Amino acid sequence: MVLASAALGTAAGVAGLAGGLALGTASRPPRAAARGTARFADKVVLITGATSGIGRAAARAFAAEGAKVAFCGRREELGRDVEAEIRWDGGEATYIRADVRVERDVEAFVAAAVARYGRLDVAFNNAGITLEKPLHELTAEEFDDVSHTNLRGAFLAIKYEVPHMIAGGGGSIVVTASSNAIATQARRAAYSASKRALIGLVQSAALDYAPHGIRVNALVPGTTDTALVRRAAGMENVPDAVWQVGAAQWAKSNVPGLGRMARPEEIAAFALTLASDEHAFMTGAALVIDGGKTAHA
Repeated sequence: MVLASAALGTAAGVAGLAGGLALGTASRPPRAAARGTARFADKVVLITGATSGIGRAAARAFAAEGAKVAFCGRREELGRDVEAEIRWDGGEATYIRADVRVERDVEAFVAAAVARYGRLDVAFNNAGITLEKPLHELTAEEFDDVSHTNLRGAFLAIKYEVPHMIAGGGGSIVVTASSNAIATQARRAAYSASKRALIGLVQSAALDYAPHGIRVNALVPGTTDTALVRRAAGMENVPDAVWQVGAAQWAKSNVPGLGRMARPEEIAAFALTLASDEHAFMTGAALVIDGGKTAHA
């Protein structure tokens, strides 16, 4: 779910937010403690859309729990930064540039990951974009871009991941949907349609591959403090301090339930739970982690 920049107030109000940094800092939740486990030791994990946000947090978390992580994204500089961060922390990761809208890129990404690490155990298909406009103002090209990234990109990823998982005797696939698949707002026709379609994709794929020991589940996050949300709010170029305070104040009034946005690390932690062997009987599920948003709706 994304927020409108208008909700953050006028330019004068935004300037005032900078002076209220202490309020925003105090409203931010404490960081979750590390599990101290190695649920993914010796496993190979592939992630799409991991140069920022939830994907980046997941790449770091999987590596911290012993996984060999191969991940992709379009922004090479950010990808190299994430790779370096993980290796600095003692983990193993490889960034491979790929655009999930391009079939040959996805095929090459999966093949390169398996060639480097020898197998594929877990996939977190997370790549996604949004575009906010009234439906009649969307061009066909804009609608297709959102759909091709969010929906077709997940289809292509699963298409090329599954043969390697079958060869390895099974695996786990997690796909990032959105609370907008359940309850949405105006200006999100393309985004909501793509995310709701992902639920159907996951359910059908779960039935296709259950006989092969492959579980497929959907992660359904609510509003999360990511670069995607910040861009959609028109606040990408404001100072971090202004963004943090403004977003925190907006969330108190506009995010039902807990009254704040999720941290990427919180959503990533749930992705790891879904991907792990802890719930071996779970497949075809769409599990919500949205702070209460859809309970209110």
